[in-house]
Amino acid sequence: MSDYATARWSTGLFDCFSDCKSCCLTFWCPCVTFGRVAEIVDKGTTSCGTSGALYALAMFLTGWACLCSCCYRSKMREHYGLKGNSCKDCLIHSFCEGCALCQMYRELENRGYNMKLGWQGGVEEKNRGMGMGPVAPTVQGGMTR
Repeated sequence: MSDYATARWSTGLFDCFSDCKSCCLTFWCPCVTFGRVAEIVDKGTTSCGTSGALYALAMFLTGWACLCSCCYRSKMREHYGLKGNSCKDCLIHSFCEGCALCQMYRELENRGYNMKLGWQGGVEEKNRGMGMGPVAPTVQGGMTR
């Protein structure tokens, strides 16, 4: 699919300072940014904590955590039909890991995901907005004659 992708990323790779909160989060705690992105991309099958811990482990033990995030960039790009290819993904994450994580985070936010809530929190938030909360329906009185 990547050969025919036509969609552009909503922000550029070096637009990190367009969202200072995610930029600071990524600078100080890239494992949290990665964990949040991975949870959304995997549609809740992996948790933010698990993904973030694996990223941190890879970062501290091997220094190659960029390989984890590169794979998620490819997944995300294929899912949304974004321009690019696997080779570019690897190069971007190898040389500009922080900028790449920020771009992925911003892309998901711009597509309507609340990154702080995660996948399950986002589903619950949408359900509440659709009126599927715990409010019981009102019942009319019984038959009268």
